Amino acid sequence: MDVFNLLTLVGGLSLFLFGMNIMGQALERRAGDKLRALLGKLTTKKAAGLLTGMGITAVIQSSSATTVMVVGFVNSGLMTLKQAINVIMGANIGTTITAWILSLSGIDSGNIFVRLLKPSSFTPLLALLGIVLYMFTKNTKKQDTGMILLGFTTLMFGMENMSGAVSGLSNIPQFQNLFILFRNPVAGVLAGAVLTAVIQSSSASVGILQALAATGQISYAAAIPIIMGQNIGTCITAMISSVGANKNAKRAAMVHLSFNVIGTTVWLTVFWLLKIILKPIFLDASVTLFGIALAHSVFNILCTLLMLPLSGVLEKLVNLLVPDGKLPEENSDLDERLLATPPIALERCHMVAARMAEISVKALKESISALYSYSSKSAEAIRKKEEKTDYYEDILGTYLVKLSGKQMSEADNAEAAKLLKIIGDFERISDHAVNLLESAEEMQDKGLAFTSEAAAELKVISSAVSEIMDLSLDAFLTDNQTAAFMVEPLEQVIDLLKEQIRTRHILRLQRGVCSIDAGFIWSDLLTNLERTADHCSNIAGCVIDMMHNNMNLHESLRNFRNDSEDFKQQFKTYSGKYKLTTLIP
Repeated sequence: MDVFNLLTLVGGLSLFLFGMNIMGQALERRAGDKLRALLGKLTTKKAAGLLTGMGITAVIQSSSATTVMVVGFVNSGLMTLKQAINVIMGANIGTTITAWILSLSGIDSGNIFVRLLKPSSFTPLLALLGIVLYMFTKNTKKQDTGMILLGFTTLMFGMENMSGAVSGLSNIPQFQNLFILFRNPVAGVLAGAVLTAVIQSSSASVGILQALAATGQISYAAAIPIIMGQNIGTCITAMISSVGANKNAKRAAMVHLSFNVIGTTVWLTVFWLLKIILKPIFLDASVTLFGIALAHSVFNILCTLLMLPLSGVLEKLVNLLVPDGKLPEENSDLDERLLATPPIALERCHMVAARMAEISVKALKESISALYSYSSKSAEAIRKKEEKTDYYEDILGTYLVKLSGKQMSEADNAEAAKLLKIIGDFERISDHAVNLLESAEEMQDKGLAFTSEAAAELKVISSAVSEIMDLSLDAFLTDNQTAAFMVEPLEQVIDLLKEQIRTRHILRLQRGVCSIDAGFIWSDLLTNLERTADHCSNIAGCVIDMMHNNMNLHESLRNFRNDSEDFKQQFKTYSGKYKLTTLIP
C-alpha cells in the first residue's frame, strides 16, 4: 500500500468513527423521550428486558454504551442483576443493526431502482438536507435530525474511502496470507477481540471488516471467527466502567463478558466441527458486506437463544466469579456512567429529586405533628430526613451541573434547569421542618402551651400548608397542571391567614392571655409555615413555566393568574375552606 492509499485509509477510518459518534449522539438527543419510555419498561420479565436492550442499543448504535448504562443502573440500584442480564442479551442483538446499514454500500446492480438503495446515490441529498436543517433552523429537534443525517453521510463517506483505499490490497501476497492465517478460528477470534478492544466498539470493528471485505480476499471461514471475537473485545468498555462500582455492578459487567465468552466458545466449537466434518463450500467463498451483516446478526441471535433460558445459571456463575468479599455494598444514587447517555441520566435525576421531594414534604408534615405530640423519636426522624435532603441537594446540584455540560436537547436542558431550581425549594422546606421542630422542643423544654384559640388557628393554617405541599408535590412528580394552578390561590390565602393570626395574637398579648415566651415561638411558627407555602409556590410556578416553555422568572404568569377568573374562584374556595371560625378575643 502506497502512502496515498494509507492516508486515505486513515482519513476514511477517522471519518467513519467520527460519523458514527456524532450520529449516535444526535440519535440519542432526538430520541430522549423514547429512551426514557424504554427505561420504564425495565422489568423482571425476560422478554421486556430483552426488547429494552435491543431498543436502546438500536437508538444509540452501541452495545458497549448500553452495557455501561446497565452497569450504572445496577450500581445506582435502579436495576437488579437479573434484569441486567436480559437487557445485556438484547443489546447484543440491537448492535447488529449498524452492520446492516453499512452493508447498503455493497449494493451492486445495473437496475437503476436497486442502485438508488446504494448510499452513494442518496447520501449527497441527505447531506444537503442535513446541513439545511442544522444551519438554517432554530428548532433543536430539527437541528438534531440534521446532525443525524450529516453523521450518517460522514459515516458512509468514510466507509467508501476505507473500501477504496484497501481495494488495492487484494493483489498484495502479504495481505492474502494474513487472512489465510485468520482461517484458523482461534486466531480469527483473537484478532477480532483485540481490534474491538482497541477501538471499543463492535459496530465500528464490524464496519472495518466490511470495508476490508471489499478486497475480495476475506472468506467466510476467516470472517466468522473474527466476528465472534469482536463480541468479546467489546466487553472491555463495560469492564473498565465497573472499576470502583459495587459488587452487583461488577457482576453486571461480568455478565457481558461471560455471555460473550460462553457464546463464542460454544458456537466456535460448532463452527469448527462443521468446518472439519461437512466442509461447506460457502466457507471458501469471499464474504460480502451483506454476508458479514448476516453472520453478525445470526451469531448474536444464536448466543441469545443459547443463554436466555440459562440466565439463572449465568447469574449464579457471575456471583461465583465476583464473590461478596469486601466490595462496596452501597448504591450510588447518581452514577456518573449514566452521563454518557444524558436522557437516561436526566431521568435518574428526576427519580432522585422525586425521592428528595417526598422526604422533604414528609419531614414538614411530621414537624407539624410534633407541635401537637412531641417525642424524641420523631425529632430524630425529622432531623435525619433534613440531612437526607441536604445530601440529595448536594449530589443533584453537582450532577446536574455536569449533565448541563453535555449535549442535550432543548427540552432536556430546560428540564435540568427546572430540577436545579426546584431542589433548592424542597431543601428549604426540610429546613423549615427542623425550625418547626425546634419550636416544638422549646415549648417542651419550657413547659409552654398555646391557648385554645391559638391551637385552633394553628390547626387551620397548618392544614392549609399540608394541602399546598401535597399540591406542589403532585405538580412536580406528575407535571399536574391543574394542581400547579391551584397552588397560587392557596398561597395567597395562607398569606392572609398569617396576617389575621398575627393580629389575633397581638390582641391576646394585650389582654395578657398569651405569654411573651410563647409569643416569640408563635411568631416563628407562622413565619416558617408561610415561607413553606412560598417555596411551594416557587415549585408550582416552575412547573407552569416549563409547560409554557419559559424558564424566565414566572412573575408575569403569576400576575396573569391573579387576574384570571379561575384564580379568583379558587381563592374564594380556599378562603372558605380555611376560615378562622373562632371569634377575635
